[in-house]
Amino acid sequence: MVAGARPSFTPSVSRLIDRIDAAVQLGNIERITNRIKNDLESQSRAEPLRLPEAVTRPCEDCYARRLLHRNPELGYTVVVMVWGPGQRTQLHDHAGIWCVECVVEGQIDVTRYDLRDETDGRCLFDEKDTVRAGVGDAGRLIPPFEYHVIANGLADSPSISLHVYGGEMEHCNLYVPLADGSWERTSRELTYTH
Repeated sequence: MVAGARPSFTPSVSRLIDRIDAAVQLGNIERITNRIKNDLESQSRAEPLRLPEAVTRPCEDCYARRLLHRNPELGYTVVVMVWGPGQRTQLHDHAGIWCVECVVEGQIDVTRYDLRDETDGRCLFDEKDTVRAGVGDAGRLIPPFEYHVIANGLADSPSISLHVYGGEMEHCNLYVPLADGSWERTSRELTYTH
């Protein structure tokens, strides 16, 4: 896709992109993410979001991460993630980029963590809660409150989520659990699934 160009989306996706365009021009992260969250919830409950088939195929070995839309002028990306049964992320952050996530199909479990302490790349986290989100449920991640694990909430079928990022998320930090209860921070380059 050409950066900033609008491919031939379905009407529901085109309406959503127009609403995101308007929201990101509000200039304040709190207002932007609130508006996008509300727009995602209201639109997805009013009409099914008809995503292109090319971005909704699951992968066998890991969750799929596919670019739906990029707007470099307004500085955001829209990514579709497809989660097969049992697929999940590691504990990770969003490298300081805000995000709004919405379930398009199935169920997603989001477990949130708070960073309690960090010394020399070793982190201590407090697990906060797990939210089971269904179709039309959306949530916001605004740094520094960005640490979480995402998992397919269904054992027998794929789930699909849509993620609007305040930039191009090219990397993130993963956190690997250690025997002493701490977590080791490692950096991971992110790519899109073909």
